Amino acid sequence: MQKPEPAVARWLFFCAAFVFFIAVVGAITRLTESGLSIVQWQPVMGVVPPLNHADWLHEFKLYKTSPQYRDYNAGMSLAAFKHIFFWEWFHRLIDRLLGFVYAVPLIWFWRRGKISQNMKKPLLGILVLGGMQGVLGWYMVRSGLVHRPSVSHYRLAAHLMLAILIYACFIRAGCVFGAPREAGSEKLSGLRNLAHFAVAAVAVTMTWGAFTAGLRAGLLYDDSFPYMGRHLWPGEMFFYKPWWINFFNNPAAVQFTHRVMAVTTFSILLILVAWGRKLKPPPRLKRVLTGIAIMAFVQVGLGVSILLTRVNIIVAVAHQAGALTILALLMLLLYNIPIAEGAKKHAST
Repeated sequence: MQKPEPAVARWLFFCAAFVFFIAVVGAITRLTESGLSIVQWQPVMGVVPPLNHADWLHEFKLYKTSPQYRDYNAGMSLAAFKHIFFWEWFHRLIDRLLGFVYAVPLIWFWRRGKISQNMKKPLLGILVLGGMQGVLGWYMVRSGLVHRPSVSHYRLAAHLMLAILIYACFIRAGCVFGAPREAGSEKLSGLRNLAHFAVAAVAVTMTWGAFTAGLRAGLLYDDSFPYMGRHLWPGEMFFYKPWWINFFNNPAAVQFTHRVMAVTTFSILLILVAWGRKLKPPPRLKRVLTGIAIMAFVQVGLGVSILLTRVNIIVAVAHQAGALTILALLMLLLYNIPIAEGAKKHAST
C-alpha cells in the first residue's frame, strides 16, 4: 500500500497539467494547419530550431516538397512558413520536455524510497507510453507527407487517445500518492459503475471529435443547431457503401455521430451528478460533482459555438480543454469513491 507522499503527488499532478498544456498546443497546431510544416523526424537535433537565414531557407525548401505546400500553400512566403513552423516545433519541443520533467523526478523519488513496490511498474509504464506517443506522433505526421496533404484522421484520433490515456494515468497516480479519501465517501460506492461508463462515454466522444477535426467536418452544417440542413441528420448520411463506413469516413455522418455522442454524454454526466448529490457526498466529492455539472453545460455551449463560428480557433481549443477538464474531474471522482465492501468480497473470491 502506498503511503501519502505530497511531493510525489504534486509532481504527478504537474505532469498531468503539462499533458493538458501539450494537448492545447496540439489543438492550436492542428487548427492552424501547422502539423505538416516539419517534414523530418529528428528526436535529438530537432530540439534546435533554424538559427539563421540559411537554415530557414533549408527548412522551407524541404517543406516545399510536401503535398500540403503543393496543394494548399504554393507561393507561401517565408514569414508565413515561420509561423506554422513555430507551432509544430513548439509542440514537439514540449513533448520532449515532458519526458525530462517526468523521468528525472521519477529517478529521484525512486532512489529516495518514496515509491512503493506496487507503484513502480505503473510509473514505468507511463514512461513507456510517453515513448510510444512520440513514435505515434511521427507516424501520424508521416501520413500527410506522402500523397495526401492532411494527416489520417484515424492516426490523429489514436495520437489524441494515447495522450488522454497518459493524462488519466498521471491523475490516477497523483491521487494514489495524495490525500486519503474523505470520511463518508463510501456512501457513493454505488456510483462507480456509472462513473466508469461516463469516462468511457467522454473518451468515445473525444475520439469522434478527433475524427471530426481530422476530416474538417466542423465546417459542414454550421448555420444552425440542432438541425443539419432541413433535418436532424445530414442528407448524405449514407453516401458511402457499405453503410457503416459512413460513421468513420463520411464527414457529415461523422459530425452527426459526434453530435449524438455529445448529447448522450451530456445526459450521462447530468444523471451522474444528480445521483451523486442525492447520496449526500462529503465536501470534496460534492465540489467535484458540481464541477462536472458546470463543465458539462460549458462543453455543450462550446461545441455549438464551434459550428456557429465556423471553427473559431479560440473556441475550438477551449472545447478540447473542456473535454480534458471533464475527464480529470471524473478521474478524481472515481478514485475518491471506494469500492463497496460487497464488491471487494466478490473480487477476492
